[in-house]
Amino acid sequence: MATQIHPTAVIDSTARIGEDVTVGPYCVVEANATVGDGCRLEPYALIKTNVSMGAGNHVHSNAVIGGDPQHLGYKGEETYLRIGDNNIFREGVTIHRGTTQGGGETVIGSECLIMAYAHVAHDCRVSDNVIMANAVLLAGHVEVGRNVIISGMSAVQQFVRIGDYAFLGGASGYKLDVPPFMLAHGARGRLYGPNLIGLRRNGFDSTSCKALKKAYKIIFRSGMTKDKAFEAVERDVEDNEMVRRLVTFIRESKNGVTSASTRNGNGDDS
Repeated sequence: MATQIHPTAVIDSTARIGEDVTVGPYCVVEANATVGDGCRLEPYALIKTNVSMGAGNHVHSNAVIGGDPQHLGYKGEETYLRIGDNNIFREGVTIHRGTTQGGGETVIGSECLIMAYAHVAHDCRVSDNVIMANAVLLAGHVEVGRNVIISGMSAVQQFVRIGDYAFLGGASGYKLDVPPFMLAHGARGRLYGPNLIGLRRNGFDSTSCKALKKAYKIIFRSGMTKDKAFEAVERDVEDNEMVRRLVTFIRESKNGVTSASTRNGNGDDS
């Protein structure tokens, strides 16, 4: 299918539009933006300056992709938003470019679904296969790992890291790092153990899940200091890549990691 551009769309002369692209009524594509092959821009979608978008992305109406960062230190410097392939950005999504203070770019991976009215702030890095539900808010410099799900109306504080395969519950706030493979929920974002359902759906075997569950109990629920807990994990848990990744993430955390809930259920203990 040839590229189709509606006559009411406004496309800057320096923008680059790929093949088989559909640009709907009243869309705007600003200077130095790139829209890759097979992308679809619904009516009123806005692609701002210095956005680089790969192939197969679908931008729904009233989404603003690549706006200026909401940062008092931003003085109009040339910064960027880089987007991979086959992402879906639903109605009203806003994603901002980076700042010079944060490396100059915001990055979105591939195969992500960002639902209506979600926001990705400046200098964030969102990996592949991430789902952000409606009205999720990422503050600046947040890092989201692969295959993460963030439920609706959740907010993540600036500089927080979310590990691979984590599941974050809805209407929750997160101010500390969420380790990989974990399930977190609550007003203050406490841990409720490994994300076992999500892990199984993604093909992790029962041996790995059991090792991760045992490591979680030692690290987060035994009352040991971190160093003692890591020694116990190394001694008592069968060597496993997932467990090693969990321990490494916690060791490398600069913010500190989310603590475990004092309840066994899924309620909020805050």
